[in-house]
Amino acid sequence: MSDRDFKMDSRSTNGNDGENNLPQERSRTNSQSSSRSGRRSSTSSSELLGLPAILRRATSSQQGSNSTNLDLSSLDIDQTMAEQVLRSVIEGSENDTPKTIVTTMNLSQNYLPSLPPSIKNFSLLTVLDISDNGLETLFPPFRMDCSTPVFPCLTSLIAFNNKLTDESLGKNFGNSFAPNLKVLNLSGNKLTGIPESILELDHLRSLFMGGNQIKFLTKNVIKLSHLQTLCLGGNQLTEIPEEVGSLSKLETLFLCENKLTRLPSSIKRLTKLRSLALHMNQLTTLPPEIVRLTSLTELSLRNNPLVVRFVNDFVHNPPSLLELAGRCIKVNQITCPQDFLPHCLNEYLRTARHCVNPKCKGVYFDCRVEQVKFVDFCGSYRLPLLEYLCSPNCTSTNVRKQISPSDGSADQDNLEMRRDSESRLRRVLLG
Repeated sequence: MSDRDFKMDSRSTNGNDGENNLPQERSRTNSQSSSRSGRRSSTSSSELLGLPAILRRATSSQQGSNSTNLDLSSLDIDQTMAEQVLRSVIEGSENDTPKTIVTTMNLSQNYLPSLPPSIKNFSLLTVLDISDNGLETLFPPFRMDCSTPVFPCLTSLIAFNNKLTDESLGKNFGNSFAPNLKVLNLSGNKLTGIPESILELDHLRSLFMGGNQIKFLTKNVIKLSHLQTLCLGGNQLTEIPEEVGSLSKLETLFLCENKLTRLPSSIKRLTKLRSLALHMNQLTTLPPEIVRLTSLTELSLRNNPLVVRFVNDFVHNPPSLLELAGRCIKVNQITCPQDFLPHCLNEYLRTARHCVNPKCKGVYFDCRVEQVKFVDFCGSYRLPLLEYLCSPNCTSTNVRKQISPSDGSADQDNLEMRRDSESRLRRVLLG
């Protein structure tokens, strides 16, 4: 399984990286920063090349079009030199017939704490790469007008491995900077959450924010209704809100290298999800609803407590009189006229859930017993599912005992339960 997480370079989003790329990317970035720092004191590439040579190297026209790609990456240029280059490009394009249009600009791996002022003149950019610059703000050194976005055509902004914080994007980033973004890569920065201004990006399809300092995922993430890829690996998340289940178009979800102990049951609504990375968390169970993800082909669970041993965890409080009455009505199938019971009680009866023990016909409402059931699978996997039972009486030795292919004492019912679990889990583990 490939972990395309915060190290994902959106310049090649179809590439597959190894499973341990997260720490490798950090070490690569550190060594890269060290080597670049060492070059600061020596003659830079821009000084050796000179402005005319930089322009010749940087510009490449697209065949059959007046569109130009401007590549200023890895030149060790500072903001002053970058400004000179951009001005020269502007002056040169004004003399071209037809006028040259820059649609792709790569400023990565330089020394730009902020954007060069003249970049505002490249309003037809569709792709902008400003990664590995030590960038501290996306505020351009000019005033932004919400009615006229700086980059109205920009669909891909790549800004990973910088020093961006929650304040770096500003309150009007979505409306005044690039309102039509489809791909946004802010991995490897200093963000502690998803800024509200990002939630205003109605066209966003892919959001990469791995390797930051995110501790809390806002419930307002539901606003990103067109999101197909969400990468939040390498952060400090302890829980995922139920609202994530409303991202119905999500196909890739990376939550690896966090501090998660559980997943929300709403994950069952992500019917288009194909890749789910959960490795290197603190998961002890998985919600049983995960077997409903019939499109899932990649599931990474390594380095979680859930694969260590068989666990039974019982949490049970005595049911209330209301619950006992409700159970009696549902189990005995007692019917009441619609107006016989108060509306609140009718609604309460509709919330009944059936016990998962096939030997039991009981139901529960608020009071339930939690049981972790491991299923041995193909001799290689032991996948724990969290089950809810109506009472401790349902946790008989036949139900609670570990099911193993070598267990000759397992009765026929347990074998049938095991076959049923395997048939459902096969889609999850083997695609």
